[in-house]
Amino acid sequence: MNFTKTPYRISFFGGGSDFPEWYLKNGGGEVISTTINKYVYITVRELPAFFKHKYRIVYSKIEEVKKLSDIKHSVVRECLKRSGLKCGLEIHYDGDMPSKAGMGSSSSFTVGLIKAINDFKNVKLSKEKLASKSIDLERKILNECGGYQDQIAATYRGFNNIIFKDNGKILVKPMIKDKKQIRKFNNNLVLVYTGITRNAHLISKNYVQKLNKSKKKNIYEILSHTKEAKKLFKSNNFDEVGLLLNETWKIKKGISNQISNKKIDDIYNLSLKNGALGGKLLGAGAGGFIVFYAKSENKKKLLKFYKNKKIQTIDFKFE
Repeated sequence: MNFTKTPYRISFFGGGSDFPEWYLKNGGGEVISTTINKYVYITVRELPAFFKHKYRIVYSKIEEVKKLSDIKHSVVRECLKRSGLKCGLEIHYDGDMPSKAGMGSSSSFTVGLIKAINDFKNVKLSKEKLASKSIDLERKILNECGGYQDQIAATYRGFNNIIFKDNGKILVKPMIKDKKQIRKFNNNLVLVYTGITRNAHLISKNYVQKLNKSKKKNIYEILSHTKEAKKLFKSNNFDEVGLLLNETWKIKKGISNQISNKKIDDIYNLSLKNGALGGKLLGAGAGGFIVFYAKSENKKKLLKFYKNKKIQTIDFKFE
């Protein structure tokens, strides 16, 4: 049995500039993100031949099929098609966080599955190759709309500045190296669940065509904030990072009217009134998780507000 444990991610700055439709045509892009101590778990084992089915896939559903082409889970089906494996297989998926919630879960799943299958075959993949295979599967084979940051984050792990060059090259640079400062920033964050799940690639598809047209200015402003955030992180000026998150969220909302909604706006505005300096919705938009930053002296007040309103929060640490 082969087992992988792949982290979810929180993306702070630069979302939208990691779309190849953007960065290959507009001088590049970059994001700042971190993986956290919440994981996607995948096991792969050979299935003995005496079962009636050849493949057993366990996720929110259980699939037991004889033919590879009958597997309904598209990522599993296409991964196995390209694996060259002829034996029967059982694949199990478990996750610490809900799917379709802006935490990069689909890419964490893809990265973890490709790694597990290659481990099963005794094939060692470099991080660059693993990320590339994951991007190709999701974006080119399955033709899902989205940026490239999630596959990179799940593969390389840690708190990173991911740079997308207009020549197609991708660089990964660690952001905060001082563990004490990492903990300080981490301790001032609150992760809030809106209770809404959605298909990210459907939301992305709504605005990706606008990136080089009417919303070009928005992405340039988001990139400007990303460069400013790098300076603030370097000087450990985290309160200013919190305020900058608020500014970048306003710009992100302006890309499409599908990114936010009344419930998200209500949670966000009430959070600002109860101690948060700023925050942003994670992922493509329309639901999932919001990350907020609050000064240490205001965090208790903010958490008390969420508890009274029965708004769910998740404890987490940077990975």
